[in-house]
Amino acid sequence: MTDSQRFSETVFSNGDIYEGSYKGQLPHGTGKYIWFDGCIYEGEWEESKMSGRGKISWPSGASYNGDFSGGYIHGSGTYIAADGASYMGDWRMNIQHGLGKKTYNNSDVYEGSWKEGVPEGIGRYLWSSGNTYVGSWKSGKMCGRGILKWVNGDLFDGFWVDGLEQGFGIYRFADGGYYFGTWSRGLKDGKGSFFPSGSKIPNVASWLTSFNHADCKSYFHDCSASMDLEDFSAQKLRKVKSSLSEKWSVIDLFKSTGRISHRSTSLDGDLRLGANVGEISRKDVLGKGLCALEGGTIGTDDDDVTVYDREYIQGMLKSESIRSNQTSLKNNRKRHKRQTKEGNRPGETVIKGHRSYYLMLSLQLGIRYTVGKITPVPMREVRSSDFGPRARIRMYFPREGSQFTPPHYSIDFYWKDYCPMVFRNLREMFKIDAADYMISICGGDGLRELSSPGKSGSIFYLSQDERFVIKTLRKSEVKALLKMLPNYYNHVGMHENTLITKFFGLHRITLRGVLRQVRFVVMGNMFRTELRIHRRYDLKGSLQGRFTKKRAIDENTTLKDLDLAYVFQLEPSWRESLFKQISLDCKFLESQCIIDYSLLLGLHFRAPEHLIVLEPQDTIPYHVTAPPDDVNVCHEGELPIPPRGLLLVAHEPNAVSTTPGSHIRGSTLRAPAVGDEEVDLLLPGMGRLRVQLGVNMPARANRKLQHDAEGSLEMDLFEVYDVVLYLGIIDILQEYNLKKKLEHAYKSLQFDPLSISAVEPKLYSERFLNFLKKVFPEQT
Repeated sequence: MTDSQRFSETVFSNGDIYEGSYKGQLPHGTGKYIWFDGCIYEGEWEESKMSGRGKISWPSGASYNGDFSGGYIHGSGTYIAADGASYMGDWRMNIQHGLGKKTYNNSDVYEGSWKEGVPEGIGRYLWSSGNTYVGSWKSGKMCGRGILKWVNGDLFDGFWVDGLEQGFGIYRFADGGYYFGTWSRGLKDGKGSFFPSGSKIPNVASWLTSFNHADCKSYFHDCSASMDLEDFSAQKLRKVKSSLSEKWSVIDLFKSTGRISHRSTSLDGDLRLGANVGEISRKDVLGKGLCALEGGTIGTDDDDVTVYDREYIQGMLKSESIRSNQTSLKNNRKRHKRQTKEGNRPGETVIKGHRSYYLMLSLQLGIRYTVGKITPVPMREVRSSDFGPRARIRMYFPREGSQFTPPHYSIDFYWKDYCPMVFRNLREMFKIDAADYMISICGGDGLRELSSPGKSGSIFYLSQDERFVIKTLRKSEVKALLKMLPNYYNHVGMHENTLITKFFGLHRITLRGVLRQVRFVVMGNMFRTELRIHRRYDLKGSLQGRFTKKRAIDENTTLKDLDLAYVFQLEPSWRESLFKQISLDCKFLESQCIIDYSLLLGLHFRAPEHLIVLEPQDTIPYHVTAPPDDVNVCHEGELPIPPRGLLLVAHEPNAVSTTPGSHIRGSTLRAPAVGDEEVDLLLPGMGRLRVQLGVNMPARANRKLQHDAEGSLEMDLFEVYDVVLYLGIIDILQEYNLKKKLEHAYKSLQFDPLSISAVEPKLYSERFLNFLKKVFPEQT
């Protein structure tokens, strides 16, 4: 002990006791601190703070032994909870962060990467039942590419979101059969192929190339970048910087030790989570996963083995066709060539080498800078000056960095942010946290570029979590938005159920040396839904040219007015509320001299082939049709299809998703059938969905059938489907200016003036409303 250090025992006025070394008046060196509530720390100190190696124990029986820094658990160490759970690994500011292994009190084990106290990155989870998952995690849930192996030998290799299978995947059955296809929220959803046991499965890389799904490319890319499980724990993953770490007190640490759960899964066979521990091979799981199956034979060399091409809707088998393995793969390749030629892909991730890569980097850097600059400013009501021409943030971002900007990998660019305080308040209005907003758009996963569904030539980008859509704008559209912004802000603030587009940011990038200016608007994604969208329509109420070429139609195609073959029956009070809000929105747009807007309508069918209503109604004679034989069969491991897929129940706020975004503000709808209470939509196997105006709205879709022969039937027949609707008013930035007036005059000479899109705002609004009243007719 040096002359400047001394050893003594001190009893504080609150009952705490310190016994150990001091430096001056401060604990320094080694010592023991006993809190009045029974907590004990024994270890190294640095100027009154726990720093170095030490051990702390709580009255509950929990303890930690390891590194401390600045009074926090920081470094590496082992925590043992009172219930027997334990964690051994890296820590940052009292939170598990880095590489670590946790054993839960039910004997489940997670070993891998942690971020801010939850699994994130690459990791392995072993359930006490013997089931094992190895792959990517995000926010404590399986998310990204991963492989789950059940104790019975079944294995799924594919993509996950929020702990459920989502996107492309390959399912290998214990008996050697394989299913290649797509999943949605843990259920098979879309087209795929089943190869029975004994089949010679195709070359996986070739099959993935032929399969029309956006995740296939990512799946194959992941195979080449896989890591070896034996080297897993030794690798240091790149740490994501975050300024939002919560500084918990040592005493409050680990008040809960909840484990990760996995629900029982049922696919084609009996795939329930097993009970016996089974060891999973690292070659099966990481290595190259199922990509190792490079055309290898499973049981036979016969190329002409039966293959089942299937299509599922939310886990329910819609159709199935049988063909030979060789023929199936040949047809898939032909389909791929046709799709490649047409460029019909739902979107692609913007990565290095992509034409929009540097633009994306600039956009992300600019948003990060703007949000970081405006967020610390205290919240206040917007002022008239917040909408003015001086309400801008401008900054130059040289590649090498500057006094105010960090170095980056994009091209030198100038950044301009419009009305930052206004858009900050709009984000707050929809409970969008600044950090979540930046992570969603500026996170390490990049953006996805979507093909434009319209004639404007705009480019659309989708954030990886699909909460936000970023659209490029023309200069005239930026002027229109800025002009209407004060009234838009007031309208959105007054009407929580408004259906018009939700704007969250307006920006401009000027790339130095290219003399190119790109303007962006950030919007809420109305199709970020719990349910899969099977059909989408863009409805204007005009007829001229409002159809889609039939050969170009698939699930991702946005159809138009003349393509719509359905009318929709809503609960009468909902219909009344819907048109009241649409009228208010149209009146607002009319006051701003806006035209060319449309109703974007998304349909989720509840297993269309099964849900044709067969019983007669008072006013509509329904078509009695038996489903095809291959649809009517209840396959092994699948639940029988109910005749109606929609059920309303009393709303439970804690039982439904409350993810902040463009749907968060709308009120919950009420239904007379449930005592005029607020309601949720209950879907078997999917959970509860909050019913709002334009969101999760159950309805009946009627489609009029063509008569087989003239005069063969005396009355009209209809097919009726249970559907869930999503709708909003989009494209609200086109003013009725001189250019549109000239377009109206020119087209009126060729077509019926009432059938063209370019008409004056009042007429446009009236026509729009009248058309929608036919789409959503009153019940008689």
